[in-house]
Amino acid sequence: MRARVETVRIDGLPVRLHTLAPAGRVHDALGPTVVLVHGIGMSHRSFTKSQKALATTHRTVSVDLPGFGGLPAAGRRLSMAELGDLVVRAVLSRGAGELVFVGQSMGTQVVVEAARRHPDVVASVVLVGPVIAAGRRRLPVQALDLGRDGLVEGVRMNAVLVTDYLRSIRQYVPELRPMLRYRLEDTIADVTQPVLVVRGTEDPIARHDWSARVAATARRGALVELPGPHHVQERQPVAFAQLVGEFRRVQTLEGSRPEGLR
Repeated sequence: MRARVETVRIDGLPVRLHTLAPAGRVHDALGPTVVLVHGIGMSHRSFTKSQKALATTHRTVSVDLPGFGGLPAAGRRLSMAELGDLVVRAVLSRGAGELVFVGQSMGTQVVVEAARRHPDVVASVVLVGPVIAAGRRRLPVQALDLGRDGLVEGVRMNAVLVTDYLRSIRQYVPELRPMLRYRLEDTIADVTQPVLVVRGTEDPIARHDWSARVAATARRGALVELPGPHHVQERQPVAFAQLVGEFRRVQTLEGSRPEGLR
């Protein structure tokens, strides 16, 4: 299975889309599209394994945000709200129906903004390793936690992290301030859609108490922990894909808070 790759420009800013779907569904806008949004410094490569697992049953689009994944830098910092708008508009421009937004690390901030601002098209939200915990919004603290996570990530993910960081440095630095200042514990309360928080049990960045707080603050939230580090979606791609699929089925069948996933 090979992804269809295209770059679209929204208000002059480039967003790269990697679309992967079951045979014949690359252009299908009837079923839900799972949109995957990476963290700061990263790219679509942080979802390589999990996207393949999800694409066996869902139409999926993994994005590269402006300035990341080899795209030109925006030349300025972009707010999480602006990034959320960009991703929604980019995905809709290529044809999509209902959207399930999945964000990892800083991507969780982006998808929460997408859900807040576009409740008409974003049906549900999955937050993988949400950042940044209240009381830990200092660069040295985050750098230390990132170093700790590197000790438990696999060789491949560490290689992706280093190479992606190096090629995104011009956008990485401006985005640090918006990411560090974003108060997810406040904005998640405005999200009316179902929210699934997924955390790796070895994640030193998105710790248990913080992740549980995010899930509890959401109006319709649930928390699930899988064995693994901050990028648990790549350590456990099949389990993660099954979890997202179950989350969707519970919503479809019950139309209520996904208590069974707790």
